[in-house]
Amino acid sequence: MGETVLVLGGRSEIGIAVAERLARGGAGTVILAARRSADLDDEEKRMRAAGATTVVRVEFDADDLPGHRAVLDDVVARHGRLDTVVVAFGILGEQARAETDAEHAVQIVHTDYVAHVHMLTLLANLLRAQGRGTLVVYSSVAGVRVRRANYVYGSAKAGLDGFASGMADALHGSGVRLLLVRPGFVIGRMTAGMSPAPLSSTPDQVADATVRALRAGRGEVWVPAVLRPVFFGMRLLPRAIWRRLPR
Repeated sequence: MGETVLVLGGRSEIGIAVAERLARGGAGTVILAARRSADLDDEEKRMRAAGATTVVRVEFDADDLPGHRAVLDDVVARHGRLDTVVVAFGILGEQARAETDAEHAVQIVHTDYVAHVHMLTLLANLLRAQGRGTLVVYSSVAGVRVRRANYVYGSAKAGLDGFASGMADALHGSGVRLLLVRPGFVIGRMTAGMSPAPLSSTPDQVADATVRALRAGRGEVWVPAVLRPVFFGMRLLPRAIWRRLPR
């Protein structure tokens, strides 16, 4: 029947593109977890067209921390072992608004960091109990060195990057693997209306890099790969120059 893939953030362009590729590679069951799960017709059609024999929709609100465990318990009770979990939920938010609206700033950090910490801890426990499985976590180059232009979102991604890096080390030898993906600017729904940054990528390019890294057994991947040396150099930029960068 093939492997089982769970996508947390079932309408994420990147999450769907990754699941599509895994279905083409033989994953038999794809579980799409998102708010308004009844509206995932197009996403389900893509999974079935890619070869998934079973596509399931699950109602999931990333910000509802008390509901996380119930979602996972229900999925496991109905579908058994999870082979790959793609954690693809998140929001960009509005930086200008977040600088004066404390509630909006906290909303960004809650979804992009706190909710991830909670869900990833539950997932790590679940996969450890299985004795195997893979977690895919999306950080961002925005968190490698936080910039003035998007410091609220960037700080959440910086926290997530550190948490996921430490979790990957903690999972070493357990049979559970964590792949940490660090994309640059991604041209898609989340960034609609924004001018693309240099070295931008598309959801399909991020998905291709993610699946290649999964198959190669890697623990980290930058998208595009050239961003790794670029950001090594950017860490050395004087602060007076860094704060002037547009994003």
